[in-house]
Amino acid sequence: MKRENIVKAKSFEFAILAVQVVRGIQGKQKEFVLSNQLLRSGTSVGANICEAENAESKKDFIHKMSVALKEANETKYWLELMEKSELMDQQIYFELDNKITEITKILISAIKTAKANLNIKRP
Repeated sequence: MKRENIVKAKSFEFAILAVQVVRGIQGKQKEFVLSNQLLRSGTSVGANICEAENAESKKDFIHKMSVALKEANETKYWLELMEKSELMDQQIYFELDNKITEITKILISAIKTAKANLNIKRP
């Protein structure tokens, strides 16, 4: 029985929330440049995690999860920029920031574990 992939589920939930927030910003404030950056990086996190699930090797898994981590870090940047630029409500910012921070921590842990397992010599 396959167990649930928590980071995949959390990144998917985050992506849905990001889509909804971006839709609101684009509809109300007619701001498309920064909001599209948030949309791209925020949805890319989960897409890269999905790719990692079907990685061809441990090294490929680590690479794909590392790309997801980079996208999560970029997402944090766009969130902060939009909040400081007053394009995003502070409460929404904190909710999204907390979620992407949690995803980032899980990704870091998964990458560290995979790297440690890669270095274990098996007889």
